Amino acid sequence: MDKKQGRLIVIDGIDGSGKTIQIELLKQVLASQGVPLETISFPRYEDNLYGKLVKKYLEGAFGFIDEVNPYLIALAYACDRTLAKTQIEKWLAEGKLVITNRYVSASKAHLGANLPEEKREEFFKWLNVLEYQTNGMPKEDLTILLAVNPKIGQSNILDKHQPDIHEGNLRHLEEANKIYLDLAKKQKNWYVVNCMGAHQMRSPEEIHQEVLRILVAQARIYSYDKI
Repeated sequence: MDKKQGRLIVIDGIDGSGKTIQIELLKQVLASQGVPLETISFPRYEDNLYGKLVKKYLEGAFGFIDEVNPYLIALAYACDRTLAKTQIEKWLAEGKLVITNRYVSASKAHLGANLPEEKREEFFKWLNVLEYQTNGMPKEDLTILLAVNPKIGQSNILDKHQPDIHEGNLRHLEEANKIYLDLAKKQKNWYVVNCMGAHQMRSPEEIHQEVLRILVAQARIYSYDKI
């Protein structure tokens, strides 16, 4: 990896796809190889006013999904990320690998899912301007999408906690999943990891090995013989 400039890596996917555990597994193996690494998860629900606003939205404080304007709630998600911009840029300038749990792509998928299909592309363009131009967020070098059957993803969530308005709505998860997969087809720096086996998720370790291979090959962190 270039010592003068780090890499911004996004791990994304619908709720219940295993993003957190995959990032934890990456932290372990990368630390063992001495790779300078920082991680951050969005939204940061308790860190700032905007994160708390997102939390209220997901708890249903502003109404059901179809009652909330996606453009307005996108501002809260974006402002939460903007408050982390200086820290992310500092890490990248120090040559660190920065792995984020969700990023701009999550707003495209989850908030775009709340819009009719014919209005989504316009929303994505607006979001790109807001996040990357107006707010000046660093562009991701690589996005790894953890693809999971929405029904299985939702089941994983229900086994852990009370679902929020996104997690508890299967139709929402299905639409968000479609958007994620469509984005992956259109973006050169996106790679999809199929987390499904025969009607169930593959083991976290098996998924991890595929995620790691993509990361090594695309971010050029260290050679394959060190895996």
